[in-house]
Amino acid sequence: MKVPTSLIGSVVERTAFDHQVRLSLRTSVEGEGRGVDAELIVETSFLLRDADGEWRELKPGTGVHLAPVLDLFGQLITAVDVQGRGALTIDFLDGVGLRVGPDPQFESWHLIGRGITPVTVGPGGEEHWES
Repeated sequence: MKVPTSLIGSVVERTAFDHQVRLSLRTSVEGEGRGVDAELIVETSFLLRDADGEWRELKPGTGVHLAPVLDLFGQLITAVDVQGRGALTIDFLDGVGLRVGPDPQFESWHLIGRGITPVTVGPGGEEHWES
């Protein structure tokens, strides 16, 4: 699977959560019709780092406990990495970060949209990640 490095330079244009956490990500190259218009969908517990460097575990479907996700709105992605069997790490310009690993029983995260290679990390994770 391909590491979604094309997300670097994208901005979080929308956050939404219920039993999933969804981030709409967009970047464009003016006048060329290229860029990214994608959605990251997180379905299992994940870690969110605030601008002070503090990590907290969040779980989709927990209502008001997901409020820190709102701080991702407007954030610029500066780095994207996938390690092991699908542990996704996204870093943002102001030090905020998101990390979601594979789940042994459930699909943990999906990436869909234009300008990226679609990814689904299923139960137990995925192998063969390439840059």
